[in-house]
Amino acid sequence: MREIVRRCFAVDLVDDPAMIARYRAWHAPGGPPAAVTAAIRTDGVIDLQIWMIGDRMMMIMEQDSALAVDPAIKAERDAANPDVVAWDRLMRRFQRPLPFAPDMTWVEMEAIYSLAAQPYDIK
Repeated sequence: MREIVRRCFAVDLVDDPAMIARYRAWHAPGGPPAAVTAAIRTDGVIDLQIWMIGDRMMMIMEQDSALAVDPAIKAERDAANPDVVAWDRLMRRFQRPLPFAPDMTWVEMEAIYSLAAQPYDIK
């Protein structure tokens, strides 16, 4: 049975209005290279959104579990794709790791609440 898996990630941007504007422009429709978008879709990602407030960003990714690949395999495939490597290198110029994850970008977040898991008791 296919299941849609939602994963969320966070990263900060360099706190510079001009850099943030450039980062936003790179993410406008048609901004990311087609090869990068294709690589994301190849991994079974059916929706990916980046939300921002100030210099903090959150990425919400929904993935078809039947098409999802092991993160190690994805990392190998991405490392062998020159378009993905170039995109990642460019984006890292704008990104600033979170204080508790100094060597990482896009740190996966832990889900701690779900309305669907709460009792349904309306009187």
